[in-house]
Amino acid sequence: MSIRIANLTKKFGAFTAVSDVSLDVGQGRMLVLLGPSGCGKTTIMRCIAGLETPTAGRIEIGGSTMFDSEARVNVPVNQRNIGMVFQSYAIWPHMTVRENVAFPLEMKGLSAGEIRAQVDEVLALMGLSELASRGASLLSGGQMQRVALARSLVMRPAVLLFDEPLSNLDARLRDRLRVDLRELQSRFSITSVFVTHDQQEALALADEVAVIKAGTVLQRDNPVDVYRKPNSSTVAEFIGYQNVFPVEIERSDADGTRFRFDGQEPFRAAAPPPPGKDGIFACIRPDDIVLAPAGAAPLGQNSLRGEVTLASFMGPHMHYRVRLHGRDTVVEVFDRRIERGMRIGSEVELTIPPEAVLLLPRSDR
Repeated sequence: MSIRIANLTKKFGAFTAVSDVSLDVGQGRMLVLLGPSGCGKTTIMRCIAGLETPTAGRIEIGGSTMFDSEARVNVPVNQRNIGMVFQSYAIWPHMTVRENVAFPLEMKGLSAGEIRAQVDEVLALMGLSELASRGASLLSGGQMQRVALARSLVMRPAVLLFDEPLSNLDARLRDRLRVDLRELQSRFSITSVFVTHDQQEALALADEVAVIKAGTVLQRDNPVDVYRKPNSSTVAEFIGYQNVFPVEIERSDADGTRFRFDGQEPFRAAAPPPPGKDGIFACIRPDDIVLAPAGAAPLGQNSLRGEVTLASFMGPHMHYRVRLHGRDTVVEVFDRRIERGMRIGSEVELTIPPEAVLLLPRSDR
């Protein structure tokens, strides 16, 4: 089943949580709504489910209208054939695993034989067969989330909605369930909408990512292009470009674009800024910056000197925070060369490859 959202608006009193949002999700695709807390992504999902009544707009599932403000159509939640998996699991602690998974089928009035067969199939699929008789209150967080997913899958929904279902789990379990979720969604070709504030999670799960801020869609694209080609500094900052600085463009030519930031010597970016845009920002990923001890060589093009104010071991890399000499500007750097002896107070040189610099406009709406 496909999902089509047209001109969706949701207001809470004078506050507009979602403003004129239009999105399509193709059959069997997963759309991830990515954005900070309070940006409207969960409100969009709740409108799809029927848990919130939109102020305006239209929502279709599989070509059937679920909501239309002009035609005054609003199909009840229990008639939309939607499965939901919540952050809080929302399973019944007084029931066993089997009873939790069977509950929606009992509400549908299926026979005992049909319920047993469908529940056994889903429990086996989710690796829960051995836990079928265990009380839900005795499960771990990861097991509870599997039960919640099994309960949604057993309904054979037209659409699956996920409201930050992995955020309460530890990092190792979250990574494992992320892979399992993607595999299940792809195997059953269930049209899905997944809400998260975690950019790594969004990129790993999505067929398409919609970056949301202040109730509007800033960019919608496949994960690779959102990651490599953000359309604004706002999107870039949210998906991992931790260094975002306002700049003044001097000129663009065949050799690239010359710009200045924070009173430094001219820098160069390989690509030009968007035409006709004011308020340009240089966006640089921390893992694209080359770090070296100060004085090892004369300063080259796109090089700066500063002092290390943070040195934090992150496992696969060191996270350095470097304050530029004579400036308040702080640059974030990820360096995979861990055994380098860089400490707080070390004098260092930063070099930024021109091809690592994106010049982008700000987009706050």
